[in-house]
Amino acid sequence: MALHVVNEARRCLNCKKPLCKVGCPIETAIPEMIQDFLGGDLEKAGQRLFENNPLSIICSLVCDHEKQCEGHCILNKKGMPVHVSSIEHYISDAYLERHPTSRPPRNGKRVAIIGSGPAGITISVVLASRGYDVTLFDSREQIGGVLQYGIPDFRLPKAILERYRKLLLEMGVRIRPNTMIGSALSVDDLFRDGYAAVFIGTGVWRPNTLKIKGESLGNVHFAIDYLSNPDAYDLGDSVAVIGVGNSAIDAARTAIRKGSRHVTIFGRKPSAAASSREIDYAKIDGVEFKFCLMPVELTEEGPVMRVLEYDEAGKASELSGSDALHPAQSIIIAISQGPRDYIVNTTTGIETSQRGLVVTDECGSTSRPGVFASGDVVKGARTVVEAVKYSRQVADAMDRYMQGQDLTCKKV
Repeated sequence: MALHVVNEARRCLNCKKPLCKVGCPIETAIPEMIQDFLGGDLEKAGQRLFENNPLSIICSLVCDHEKQCEGHCILNKKGMPVHVSSIEHYISDAYLERHPTSRPPRNGKRVAIIGSGPAGITISVVLASRGYDVTLFDSREQIGGVLQYGIPDFRLPKAILERYRKLLLEMGVRIRPNTMIGSALSVDDLFRDGYAAVFIGTGVWRPNTLKIKGESLGNVHFAIDYLSNPDAYDLGDSVAVIGVGNSAIDAARTAIRKGSRHVTIFGRKPSAAASSREIDYAKIDGVEFKFCLMPVELTEEGPVMRVLEYDEAGKASELSGSDALHPAQSIIIAISQGPRDYIVNTTTGIETSQRGLVVTDECGSTSRPGVFASGDVVKGARTVVEAVKYSRQVADAMDRYMQGQDLTCKKV
């Protein structure tokens, strides 16, 4: 592994205008990181990654590198791009193992972070490193949010999240699991107890529905619920997955690993939204793909699908008389998620959009002073690296707010 990573690093051309950095949503300084690594300064390379992206080891595993850093690599035009993800993973893994965790002097200000997903972990790390007393609340037993309960272990080993839990504790972060803000405790209670600012990063856990007949049947499940605890389900031998994003791929591959032998993914469009790499892995696992099909009814025998035809402009039309049953013992619906509303229903002054997402300005400030938000609960289901990028900006804004500095931002 080490030899492979070194060889990959040596292939980097160290471009003066690195397109790989342009393709990275968080603008990771990839050539500089690689040169630090090749120069024997693993600590500096790891620190460069961690300070730019505290979840770099996670992003090295779950990012769509083909569309981002590796897809923009200049070597991709003539052959094989530098395998940036492997280099980033090796460096981040080593750095996280030996990360210095000395706690900076406390500044006497208390911060509440609601939700321990990518956004919550990022802001906890940033603010704890600046001397804030951080308490991280999560409604579930383990930290990680979608990283823990929405991404399968074969894509993201959960041992990595345990390392982050230990890191947070070593940085002085207090973690309150199994604590839902909006139930016994409210945001008002947090301010009553002396928190200078509150961050909402609760993600999107309410499944979107197809709004067709049959969604309440006993053999129909939602992907986000299934992925949270697949061992609780008995899907049977054949499974139909409706949706073609990463959650659909994850659900299908998990179902095969849990014993289902015939798993088919159905999509409305002519191609899948998931990354080509994930699609390749799914096909190797044995997942079948069927496109240009729209569900019109769900039954105990499987979904009834209607054929869609596309013209040259990409406009779809339904083919009359094409409805057909596709036999399956279980059906999984994987068409994204929306936010739950426990917090906003118990808190005054927090504006939400028609989709139920929290409305903020570009600093992450909500309509209630002192309350900030970022991640999926603001922008809808997005990637991990996008959540980290935005959350770093919000952490800076929270810092300025608690230090009494001016916050002038725009709506996003």
